[in-house]
Amino acid sequence: MRKFFYIIILFIPFFLTGCETKTSSSVPSSVAKLSAFSFAKVDSMPGLSAVFTIEERLDTGLVWNKDSMLYGTRLDSVVPRFTFAATPSLASLTLPDTVCMLTGYDTLNFSKTPIYLTIRSADRTNTKVYEIRPTVHQVDPDLYTWTCLTTSIYPQDDSEQRVVEMGSKFVMIKSNGFELAAYSSPDGTNWSSLSTPSGLPAGTSVRQIISDGTTLYYGQGSTIYTSTDAMNWNAHMVSYPVVTMLLHWNGCVWALADNSGYELATWNGSDLTLSGLRPSSDFPVSDFAAVSFHSPSDRKRAMIIGGFAENGRSLNTRWNLEYSPHPTPEGTYRMEDFSIDRPHFTSLTGISVIEYDDCLMLFGGVDDKMSYFGREILISENEGLTWEKADSTKNQLPNAYQARQKQTAIVRDNYIYLFGGQDKNATHSDVYRGKLNSIDWNK
Repeated sequence: MRKFFYIIILFIPFFLTGCETKTSSSVPSSVAKLSAFSFAKVDSMPGLSAVFTIEERLDTGLVWNKDSMLYGTRLDSVVPRFTFAATPSLASLTLPDTVCMLTGYDTLNFSKTPIYLTIRSADRTNTKVYEIRPTVHQVDPDLYTWTCLTTSIYPQDDSEQRVVEMGSKFVMIKSNGFELAAYSSPDGTNWSSLSTPSGLPAGTSVRQIISDGTTLYYGQGSTIYTSTDAMNWNAHMVSYPVVTMLLHWNGCVWALADNSGYELATWNGSDLTLSGLRPSSDFPVSDFAAVSFHSPSDRKRAMIIGGFAENGRSLNTRWNLEYSPHPTPEGTYRMEDFSIDRPHFTSLTGISVIEYDDCLMLFGGVDDKMSYFGREILISENEGLTWEKADSTKNQLPNAYQARQKQTAIVRDNYIYLFGGQDKNATHSDVYRGKLNSIDWNK
């Protein structure tokens, strides 16, 4: 391989374009040192504004950018800028397979490495070499990548299933209509079978089990059942019949109670406390999705989307819950049905919704004709008001993932986990994990 040298002859003013010096003296300096490096700014390539660090070493110094430049930033045509601690007698760039005669306006190819800058002091007594190592992100920041962690947690059957978080573990509870079984995993890949849960009533609908992170809750009739290990459940009599468990939000476990009509209530550890929020009878009691999140104004909010009403009708409702710390010291809870203002939202049941990358993401589900929605992902960037399909070139589930409903979606450590679910032919117990490439680059 031939190497060519790009020579910067600093005592000829014409060649100073692209180079700067911080000091000048009538006495030749013995300093050979680079004090700053950058690329000339180009509006079409914002990544070139990267900040470079100069690391002095006893042998070859290093010039590098801690934060990689934006994906796709081109380095094949850049104008380097140098600032020296003292005017050198000679500075040369060694670039692989490139020859360039400096005219003051030349662009260079920094996409190939290694690149070396050699500086000779003005009195020619000292020489210093720096390696220039610009880095650009090699992966698309807007791309979601998916991995199948396991194809099967348990032998295939038609059980109803639910996955929750308990401490540092995932727990899957399933029911075939006659008996319950539970499995746990620390990472979604390796699963162990637990003993049969005890203390839950006959006919338990496991998809209505919710978690606050350490304790599980299930409601049926005038009883709420709790467990701290998913195996042993304790029964607590409550003052109002439980229609369904909703979600854990704003530090409270929420349920839909029957108080001469629907009313949202919170569990205080021994009984239900009515909230005063009374939705219409057109409120889901099963196969809905629930998610809690913070609005940009830091309001604590939650949404309950889709599902079946008590009369069996498939819903397109999007119930918005919001907590405001004012005007009373206890705060105020509000509820609103977004579907009143935005009626064209598709009726969906068996969906999953999460908050991820400052937006809401919806997976799976079927419509009112039991047609599967597909593998596309719906997103909302305005807190659930409107929804649209995600960019399928950047954000799409893997081809092996069949369109399904009744899966569980959980976010942990900036990863999205999708567990099981039912497609047209079978109920799965597989696990997929996905991540936006740039989600934790600046965290």
